[in-house]
Amino acid sequence: MSERKAILSTLVAALAVVAVGVVAIYVFGNRQGNTTPEVASTRVITGPAQLAAATPEQAANCERAPAAAARLDALAVGDLAAFRINTRPISLAALDFQGEDGTPLTIADFAGRTILLNLWATWCVPCRAEMPALDRLQQQLGGDDFAVVAVSLDASDVSRPRGFLDEIAVGLDLYVDPRLGLLDDIRRIGAMGGLPTTILIDAAGCQLGILEGPAEWDSPAAVRLITAAIEDA
Repeated sequence: MSERKAILSTLVAALAVVAVGVVAIYVFGNRQGNTTPEVASTRVITGPAQLAAATPEQAANCERAPAAAARLDALAVGDLAAFRINTRPISLAALDFQGEDGTPLTIADFAGRTILLNLWATWCVPCRAEMPALDRLQQQLGGDDFAVVAVSLDASDVSRPRGFLDEIAVGLDLYVDPRLGLLDDIRRIGAMGGLPTTILIDAAGCQLGILEGPAEWDSPAAVRLITAAIEDA
């Protein structure tokens, strides 16, 4: 059933990209970012069962993640119909980025909390549009058990995403990836490497599912899915 849903979700995502045109998903035209992006097409998840950077212990922690993800399958509806449930044990605990002040961080630093990892940039129109919904989701569910981790891929200047978040009065913590390493990592798990990309990660740092493209992350459907993931942790 989950494999059938994954195929249907991929088709839905592809149709969504066609329907909304150039504002659907943005990918880097080059490695510098902050340029006019191109549109990418959705593809099926392929790639290694584990990211090479994950430790054996982190990898072992993810053996049960596909079963937990399968329990979310029926909740990926409505605005989240393109959310693809993960069917393989994939540890994302070693994914690295930085705090706004340059402090090195990994997903493992958020251990114990279910994470909604959102990759975005100020030049990405749909990324900008979904920021308020992500902020409302954090306000509703954020705490010891859950966090929205929004990582900006504005490579040139941290002041750009900070200025944007301040301008629209979004209180999300700002995380950055100036070296753009996260794009390479998510491509290794079969993602297209476009923006926005949002990955639901369990409390052990294991991938539960991915949505490539924008969503109303504080919608009833999204809150139900994420709440179920938190409660299953």
